[in-house]
Amino acid sequence: MRRLIAILFLVLPLWLHAAAPTDSIPASDTIYYQPDTTAVAAGEPEYRYMIDLNRKPEAMRAVWLGAICPGAGQIYNRSYWKLPIVYGAFMGCGYAIKWTNERYVGYKTGYRDLYYDNEAGTVSSDPSKSYIALLPEGYDIDRMGGVSTYINTLRNRQNVYRRYRDLSIVATVAVYALSLIDAYVDAQLFDFDISEELSLDIRPDIYFDPYTQRTAEMKLAITLK
Repeated sequence: MRRLIAILFLVLPLWLHAAAPTDSIPASDTIYYQPDTTAVAAGEPEYRYMIDLNRKPEAMRAVWLGAICPGAGQIYNRSYWKLPIVYGAFMGCGYAIKWTNERYVGYKTGYRDLYYDNEAGTVSSDPSKSYIALLPEGYDIDRMGGVSTYINTLRNRQNVYRRYRDLSIVATVAVYALSLIDAYVDAQLFDFDISEELSLDIRPDIYFDPYTQRTAEMKLAITLK
């Protein structure tokens, strides 16, 4: 099973890379371009901004790939620079879940063992006991305020780490959802015009108000394609 998972993680990025949109300049499928006279003068390729609709990523496909394998949507969209962010967030959330869950289980076990030993009158200072192992170095139950106080301390810490673990799980779900949203939006905005030719017109003008007086104004016009 582990070999199969490893093979999938090796093959999936290669397949997604082949299926993802390309930045090459096709001869016949280009639907939009802008000639760059500066680049031509410098002996560089003429086309500065191109769109190939045949290789445009499908938004829902990116979402489904990301749902099956986190980060696959970003690979499909060829947003490789986002992968360290996605996987770093998942690794951080996974570590937080593991760390908080280990402490939650430890305090829960210590609390239950001490509670039942106290009910049976068999509280012990044996280092192998779970509640003794949780004592700070140099402390014993008496220095913790007695058995009743120590029971309450273990119960409170159990609840605290359970809440932290649950919040870590919620954060993991949020990261998962954000990765899907990012894959969808990135695919939808694939053909969004980000060239330098977006229209921005700023010019002063005189506005005449017949009821008052002339005033100066500044007009700002932005045209998005």
